[in-house]
Amino acid sequence: MNLPQPGDYIDIHTHGGVPETGIFFIENLMAHEGVSPGKVQGAAFSFGIHPWFLNENNHKQLISSVIESAGNPNLIAIGEAGFDKLRGPSLELQRKVFEEQIVISEEIKRPVIIHCVKAWDELLPEHKKLKPEMPWLIHGFRGNVELATQLLSKGMYLSFWFDFIFRPESKHLLISLPKDRVFLETDGADVDIRVIYKKVASDLDLSVDELKSITLTNFNKFFHLQTP
Repeated sequence: MNLPQPGDYIDIHTHGGVPETGIFFIENLMAHEGVSPGKVQGAAFSFGIHPWFLNENNHKQLISSVIESAGNPNLIAIGEAGFDKLRGPSLELQRKVFEEQIVISEEIKRPVIIHCVKAWDELLPEHKKLKPEMPWLIHGFRGNVELATQLLSKGMYLSFWFDFIFRPESKHLLISLPKDRVFLETDGADVDIRVIYKKVASDLDLSVDELKSITLTNFNKFFHLQTP
């Protein structure tokens, strides 16, 4: 598996990433797409069941796909998995399939990338119930300081929604949080991760190189690649 090197920009979550020198990204593959990590070589992947594409007819097949992909050496994380109250099947089915993916995560010792939309009252009780040893990363975060602090108190990490980063309120949130739990992402949007790093570095009164170094340390800790 390729891993980020010192000086790389890290895009922790994307779709359809194009390899480029100096940029490391985690490509998210979704089980309903029918593409497994074994079919694409030389990169790091997350693989999971997105709640938007889950239904009563396909959930067993999708879980089987996650299990089949779990042993691939390029699979670095499970997900994105989670809850969505705006789009998707019943919360009962979302909860069942989420828990099944957490079991896989714990068995193969891979962290989880979380999709959560207006369902924190579902996610937080699941974390309390399941007591995972593997860390969880909330991708596309755009909430407030209070919610961020609550998630961080459970040992979770945050990756900020690319569009939120350019909103005025993002600076207040960024400077309020510990830097050792933060990641940045493009989520497959037409945006350059280097531009995102430049904006966040400015907000945090850091150089881009300092922010890269912090993010690499966070990456190694999140993926258990070195002793925290």
